[in-house]
Amino acid sequence: MKTQELKYVTRRRAAVLLGLSEQELSRISSESGFGHKEVSGEEEETYFTYEELRQICMLAVNHVH
Repeated sequence: MKTQELKYVTRRRAAVLLGLSEQELSRISSESGFGHKEVSGEEEETYFTYEELRQICMLAVNHVH
């Protein structure tokens, strides 16, 4: 049985994986340009690739030090 591989994660899931609040992730995303927004009707969601999450993690670590 073949499992489905996720290529993108939502802002909420990304925040949990990175140990950040959604607000902090949104701030980093807007400052760095990582993530892409999708609009469906009146709803808007930001999605991240795993590579973007890795880069955000590196930014967060470097910001702390």
